[in-house]
Amino acid sequence: MTMSPDIQLLPNAAKRVAEIAHKLGKAPLLRLSVEGGGCSGFQYRFGLADAVEADDVIAESGEAKLVVDSVSLDLVRGSAVDFVESLGGKSFQVTNPNAQSGCGCGSSFSV
Repeated sequence: MTMSPDIQLLPNAAKRVAEIAHKLGKAPLLRLSVEGGGCSGFQYRFGLADAVEADDVIAESGEAKLVVDSVSLDLVRGSAVDFVESLGGKSFQVTNPNAQSGCGCGSSFSV
């Protein structure tokens, strides 16, 4: 487990993680992972984590923490995770400087 300046959890996302975790009676610990698939090659996966794993890096903001495994971090290094509300709905979004292209919904990217 390493504290990392390589990825950021922005205040809106931290607030939303804390709200969701509180309602579910869980720790405010958001896991971001990257998996193969989606319309652009890779896709982001979000979920509340039960624990921090040995190879995770952590970004903190407010009451919440973002955890990313070391393999996924290679694909999202330098990114920021935010929670956005728009006409299209509400979602966690990743601003990824490594992504060369993405899909319209923002959940898939290529490097």
